[in-house]
Amino acid sequence: MSSAAASTGRPVDGSFIRSRLGSFLAVVPLTIWTIDHLWNNLAAFKGAEAWQSQVTEYSHPIAFVASSLVALLPLALHTIWGIGRLRTSKVNIARYPYFSNLKYILQRITAVGVLFFLGAHIWLAMLQPRLVVGRPEPFADIAHEMAHHVPTLLVYTLGVLGVSYHLANGLHTFAMGWGIATSRRALRKLQAVIWVVFLGMLAMGWGSIYALYDAGSQLPATTVQQTNASR
Repeated sequence: MSSAAASTGRPVDGSFIRSRLGSFLAVVPLTIWTIDHLWNNLAAFKGAEAWQSQVTEYSHPIAFVASSLVALLPLALHTIWGIGRLRTSKVNIARYPYFSNLKYILQRITAVGVLFFLGAHIWLAMLQPRLVVGRPEPFADIAHEMAHHVPTLLVYTLGVLGVSYHLANGLHTFAMGWGIATSRRALRKLQAVIWVVFLGMLAMGWGSIYALYDAGSQLPATTVQQTNASR
């Protein structure tokens, strides 16, 4: 119960609980999982074997299922909560041209982009290779696509930018909503931390993309097509 509700003796309504739950699911499991995923993808600098060991291989099928649930279940719940927020959002940047309002609008715009990006990424990079082909996505496939398929490179570049901003700004909203930072001094420090988080995630994501692109540029343009044809 919030302090305001406690002081008035009024019960906390359902919208307050849903807002706190949605905020919690956006920050705790999703941010931690995303940072860990971006960090693991940096193994691309060490080559195919290191990348596949860090990103696609699991010691046991149960570990894969558990890891998927940790990421996908909070993501699904947060998506449902976020769609509800989008339906009630109103664009008023022309009337209130403040930086905080601009960040609010960008948060809503990136939410839509991130939804489509993650949907495609989860299916094409995680589920489709395992469920349809019967094995995790090979390093050569994703590296080839980064180097020889411009739409893939652009989607991942913009997708990582959107994810980094959405999560970093979500951390800012979370800290304010939960009363972690309330004073002006605390908010200034919080803003500095958020910039570090945003730039850190962006650097890891774009660094991984560069490593995959560099590796793929050394592969023939027909490598993946030939591999698929031989299956």
